[in-house]
Order: sequence, then structure tokens, then C-alpha cells
Amino acid sequence: MSNPLLNDKVLERNATKGSGWAASEADAGKAPAGTWAPPVTDGPVSPWVGTARMTASGAVSATLVLMALLLAAAVFGWSTVSEPAPGQVVFPGWVIGAVLVAFVCAIVAMFKPNLARFLAPVYALAEGAAIGAISHAYNIEYDGIVLQAVGATAGVFVVMLVLYRTGIIRVNDKFRRTVIGATIGLMVFYGIALLFRLFGAEVSFLSNGSLLGIGISLFAAGLAALNLALDFDFIEQGERNGLPKHMEWYAGLGILVTLVWLYLELLRLFANLRERS
Repeated sequence: MSNPLLNDKVLERNATKGSGWAASEADAGKAPAGTWAPPVTDGPVSPWVGTARMTASGAVSATLVLMALLLAAAVFGWSTVSEPAPGQVVFPGWVIGAVLVAFVCAIVAMFKPNLARFLAPVYALAEGAAIGAISHAYNIEYDGIVLQAVGATAGVFVVMLVLYRTGIIRVNDKFRRTVIGATIGLMVFYGIALLFRLFGAEVSFLSNGSLLGIGISLFAAGLAALNLALDFDFIEQGERNGLPKHMEWYAGLGILVTLVWLYLELLRLFANLRERS
């Protein structure tokens, strides 16, 4: 997503958390003349706050743990979908509830990053179960499509990571504003389409293999890929700014949200291409 989870406001809000009196000696020395600077090496004069800081390796570890939870839950979700007869799919009703749980976890984490270490695993399990069920339903309709989408998602992730690490893609203010603005616009479009469906109007061009549907899927998948660059930048900036340790889970959750979005967009794109062929 653009990741509303991973943005500059979060960096600013968390960069100074946890400093307290235990800030570095260099920082303590910056106190204006005539003011009292709290001790650096003596006992605490205020409630102690841990000094553990976010690292890129810690964020990677958190992301891997969340991915493992998501994949394990996806196996369960896959097993709950059945095909009693060719072309007939029995889809579990709990999937909607799982999606809602995942959505609530992501929203709460957005406003309470310190809870991410607890909310992120719940998100991974709930979203993983839902993704597994959705994937099996797609695979029944379009044989082999899940393997294509998983492979493409992994490929896009690696390509974006290489482009970011080599500096071919640079995340600056203009890039960030453009990607976030486009993402918000796409989310508004999807929200309107969902409202139409709730009132019984079918938005068929999103899934009938039309050129418009394929174009929208391509745009959305490309936008999700660009959001990965924002996620990578957040981790790098978070380490540089010394964000609290719990932000590693927050960053891992952000990457997981983007990867799930990218996977679903690629799944829809391949389905549209199958319909057209």
C-alpha cells in the first residue's frame, strides 16, 4: 500500500521516542547555556526507557517471521476450499471475517505503532488464511494461476530491491508524493467499485478480461511494486533515525501489507489475461 503504515509522519513521531535522559552524550552536550542537562552516566532521574533501536536486520527478521506465519495460515485457508464437482467451489464464509480482522489490525497499528509486535502476527495469520482460501478458489477456476502469481510476486520483490539498493530508483519527496497520491486515488476507485457491488451493480470490467480491466490491473500491480521502494526507504530511514525497536515489527507489517496487495493484483491480472485468451 502506500503504505500509510510507512510514512514520514511515523518517522517524525517515533524518532525521538525512548531518548529520555539516556540520550547520547553528544546530545546532552547540546543543551543551551545556562540550562541544566540531565546526567548521562549517573542514575536515572526519570523513568528509564529502553535504548534498543530499530535495525534493518531486525526488520528483515520480523518480516521473515510474519511471512512464515502468513504462509502457514495460507495452507490452512487453502484446505478449507473444496470442489465437490467440476466448476463448483465451496467457499468458507469466515474469509470475510478474517479479512476484517486483518484490516482492523493494520489500521490500529497505523495509529499505535508500539502495538505492532502484537498486531502484526495476528494480521499475518488472519490475512494468510483468507489469502489461502481466495488463492484456491482462483486456482480451481484458472489452473496453475497461483504458482504464476507467487513467482511473479517474488520476482517483482527481488527486482525492486535490486533497483532500490543500486540507486536506480531513488525515493525523494517527489517520488513519495506521486506514489502516495496515486495509491490513494486507486484506493478511492476501489472503494467506489465496492459500494457499487454492495448495491447490486456489477463492475464487470474489473474482471472480464477487457482491455480496460487488464490496464487497471497492470497499473495497480505497478503501483504496488513502487510502494515496495517506499517500504525499503522507511526501513533505511528508520535505522538511520534510531526509531524504537518495536518499529521493526511495524516495518515488517508494512512490507507484508504491500506484498499481499501486489500478489492479489497479479492474481487478478493473470485471471484477466486468461479470460481474454
